[in-house]
Amino acid sequence: MTTVELPATTRAFLADPHTATLTTLRPDGTPHVTPVRFTFDAATGTARVTTRAGARKARNVAAGGPAARIALCQADGFRWVTLEGRAAVTDDPARLAEAVRRYTDRYRTDPPAPPDLVVIEIAVDRVLSLNL
Repeated sequence: MTTVELPATTRAFLADPHTATLTTLRPDGTPHVTPVRFTFDAATGTARVTTRAGARKARNVAAGGPAARIALCQADGFRWVTLEGRAAVTDDPARLAEAVRRYTDRYRTDPPAPPDLVVIEIAVDRVLSLNL
């Protein structure tokens, strides 16, 4: 885990309950872009997206293996931040519970809870932003 140093304005923007787009790569190399809700922990450099195990985004990350890279972009008008990094999918109960707790804190509602709930964890290693 790596601490991600961010300006206070970027941390504040990432704390706002916005949605984002998650970009993963399909097995044929084409991008799959989908809207998501997510959380970001700057202390560990981890972004989390809960989803179904059978969702295309989760399948894309799993198919990419340890080299799977993603981009997660939150925008509001001309203000935006993109978090990039390596991703993995897990159904570990403790990690799922942490993802659900963080989601509920950020969005003030529980995330959907399908029977095949998993979390995509992104080890953020690059942050790009504009107008923050």
